[in-house]
Amino acid sequence: MGEVTPAGPASGTESTRGSRLAVLIYDGECSMCRASALWLLRRAEAGGARDLEILPCRSPVRRQRFPSIADETCMQAMQLVLPDGHVLAGADAVPEILRRIPRWRWVAAFFDLPRVRPFARRVYAWIAKNRMKISCARRSS
Repeated sequence: MGEVTPAGPASGTESTRGSRLAVLIYDGECSMCRASALWLLRRAEAGGARDLEILPCRSPVRRQRFPSIADETCMQAMQLVLPDGHVLAGADAVPEILRRIPRWRWVAAFFDLPRVRPFARRVYAWIAKNRMKISCARRSS
């Protein structure tokens, strides 16, 4: 599968400075990751969000716009590049992504509860490590 269509205008630069646009970089070779990215994009668009763009890690567009993010880095965990250029990885990106999806913003508050973020990091790390096995298991079901 190719690139997921952006939910907002592309910035065309390494960072998204000067824009409200955040860019989510994900493993486009993993069927579970692609499905998750499409799910996020659909929810963002349905809620009227226009400040989230989604790019596959190994796409030429991602490599051109974000050369400082190595393929190895974005294949280990999703990367969310914020408008100010700050990058959040893995589970730390989830609440910020949710804040950008109008009907899902309220879920982001759970990540501020005690012990939730460390738990989310462990769960995310396990899923990321086993994503290909999980994806293959889902296809054969």
